[in-house]
Amino acid sequence: MVRKIAFGLLWLGFVVYAFFLAPPDQPGTFELIKNLSIGQWQDINPLVIALFNLMGIWPLIYSAIVFIDGTGQKIPAWLFATASFGVGAFALLPYLAFREPNNQFVGQKNILLKVLDSRVTGFVLTVATVVLVTYGIRGGDWGSFVKEWQTNRFIHVMSLDFCLLSLLFPTLLGDDMARRGWKNPQLFWLIALIPLFGPLVYLSVRPPLQEVGIESISKQPATN
Repeated sequence: MVRKIAFGLLWLGFVVYAFFLAPPDQPGTFELIKNLSIGQWQDINPLVIALFNLMGIWPLIYSAIVFIDGTGQKIPAWLFATASFGVGAFALLPYLAFREPNNQFVGQKNILLKVLDSRVTGFVLTVATVVLVTYGIRGGDWGSFVKEWQTNRFIHVMSLDFCLLSLLFPTLLGDDMARRGWKNPQLFWLIALIPLFGPLVYLSVRPPLQEVGIESISKQPATN
């Protein structure tokens, strides 16, 4: 219950800050979002371009865990994971609040789960992230980015969303490691404390999820 309340309050605080306390909207924000979305990147700070595209990487990282985690939940995890592609942590925080601890996988992997569970997916996301981060750092104007962060609600909230997604990942990591038989606190903290690339490396090296039938669970002896 404490966990649910904490995530609920965090979600509420993020919503209030984003809509009432963050810097105001700037003229041309819709045009900026449209150009970022369709690849018309002329005259846009490479740091903004990189950040915008990394906000598409994060939902894929979470999907690789949330869709699997959701097979043992009463709530539709796919709904929150899908919504996160548009609103990031605004969609994932309610899922984290409502979900229950789930450290085992029961059932068979469909095609989507097989793709999300594949190390190849983690490797592809890692390569794409390296390209984006390199592009942003090498070509970006940090002074301009700081100014935009201070005055532009879209860039300000998007940056905070990125940081929040980095901080929230460990809340799902422990159960996913347990589902794969990885019970290593040192490894957990190594992954958790490295923003963005820790989760990406984890997706690239984690053992494949073993399919377990419901009948196998029912045959296990009960423990007191």
